[in-house]
Amino acid sequence: MVTEPPSHEAALLIRVAQRDQAALSELYDRYARVLYAVAFKSLRSAEESEEVVLDVFAQVWRTADRYDVGKARVDTWLFMMTRSRVLDRLRTLQRVTKVTVASENFAEIQTPTPGVDPLENVLISERRDRVLAALSQLPEAQRQVIELAYYKGLTQSEIAAQTNLSLGTVKTRIRLGLSKLRVVLGNWEPS
Repeated sequence: MVTEPPSHEAALLIRVAQRDQAALSELYDRYARVLYAVAFKSLRSAEESEEVVLDVFAQVWRTADRYDVGKARVDTWLFMMTRSRVLDRLRTLQRVTKVTVASENFAEIQTPTPGVDPLENVLISERRDRVLAALSQLPEAQRQVIELAYYKGLTQSEIAAQTNLSLGTVKTRIRLGLSKLRVVLGNWEPS
């Protein structure tokens, strides 16, 4: 039985498994644009699509030694990883949308508490509207982690696990978002 030499892409993966950064760079140059196009077709977001491509190549770097030329071609392997990452992103975006809608619906249906001064109810309603308006001014990434923390009661570690972000990224986004909220809300005084 004669075995064929590995394709150029498979040879690149062998080199990546040996921690050859030039091989990873060459593989990236060959496939990044097409993987981005595949991701963008589903996600319709340049930022999310770029994240998917970076995640795929980070996974290639970590798992190149597990690639089996007998199971799939290199391009098929990369497309399968891309599809998996896109589905993960879509699920995450769907959860975030549900949380946002639920928090907006909750804010709309809150009823006055019996025995509370009507003036206090007006002030609470005004504050709620102001906070929701301030939240809508935040970048999506910061708003997402703040809503998960405050509306769902998740810890920063739980947010990191749910959103597939590093704990440091979650902490930074929460800190930046709260800082922006302080600026926006700091200029507001109840009437």
